[in-house]
Amino acid sequence: MFGPIDQIGHVVEDLDAAVAARLALGIGPWTVFRGTTLHGRHRGEETIVTIDVALGYQGSVQVELIQEMTGTPSPYAGARGPHHLAWLVDDLDAAVAQASARGLVPVFEAGNAAVRVAYLEHPADPGSYYELIEGEGMRAMVDAGIVAAATWDGSDPIHEIDMRGPAA
Repeated sequence: MFGPIDQIGHVVEDLDAAVAARLALGIGPWTVFRGTTLHGRHRGEETIVTIDVALGYQGSVQVELIQEMTGTPSPYAGARGPHHLAWLVDDLDAAVAQASARGLVPVFEAGNAAVRVAYLEHPADPGSYYELIEGEGMRAMVDAGIVAAATWDGSDPIHEIDMRGPAA
């Protein structure tokens, strides 16, 4: 529908342990975003969810590890293990309309200043999510991550970015 899969997402109990386990397998480097907040709707209900996210690459596919931090309604709450397949899109609204025309149902639409996302599922397979991601510079970030992983020598395995802003 949207070309090759850009991302495979997993929801994990402990982000740091999940990253360490993958580093032990030689998968890296990782960029970790702490305190990413998304504002949106989950199954019709307004929600604000905060997640910690780690991004790594295997070949040309981004591997996303997500630890849900707030317990608010979202597709991450209570989930563990393989979670979604995702594609980067230029126009989220058009992509959601295209996916909906093929029978997928939007269950979570959210965003922040950097990104907008939509999670969809098929009524015959609830809980198996398809994510569409729109954000300026997202394709360039993924392309840079693919190159970094292909040339990674094992040094500097984790780069952390704190999205929570300055401490109060």
